Amino acid sequence: MYEELKIQAAAAAQELCSEAKLHSGQIVVVGCSTSEICGSRIGTDSRPEAAQAVFDAIYEVLHSRGVFLAAQCCEHLNRAILIERKAAPHRDYVNVVPQPKAGGSFATAAYRSFHDPVALEHIAADAGLDIGCTLIGMHLKHVAVPLRLPTTHIGSALLLAARTRPKFIGGPRAIYDDSLL
Repeated sequence: MYEELKIQAAAAAQELCSEAKLHSGQIVVVGCSTSEICGSRIGTDSRPEAAQAVFDAIYEVLHSRGVFLAAQCCEHLNRAILIERKAAPHRDYVNVVPQPKAGGSFATAAYRSFHDPVALEHIAADAGLDIGCTLIGMHLKHVAVPLRLPTTHIGSALLLAARTRPKFIGGPRAIYDDSLL
């Protein structure tokens, strides 16, 4: 089961990198319900082993491209973010250590796996993966653009993806630089 989750998660991360045209130094926020992955209702069946499998696969893909992973905690920790300190230097960190049923299994896997984890209350990520309807939108830059990836589920969990783009500012005759998209 966990090998299949790794394959699906890696595929989703690769598809996101390609579709969002991610490059080194950018940040991807991931919200993940292992309950949903395993076919249960969100928040009812935390699975640390599933979280570690999904985390490892996504982290490997992003890390190989120099893209930072930001792991969203669950609502019990106000959807705080776990991230490597070097991805968010000079930020106001919050003091939290996630646990499988208080922060979520995915955030716990991130905390245990990151070299130098820190927690943030908010972040403005460049793209995101929402695994199991965890509501990552609050941690994406404005303006978020939904992406339709070939991978639509990880386990039983619905997979949603988004990238962000710069805001269009100006009147109807403004000239836009499509290379920024």
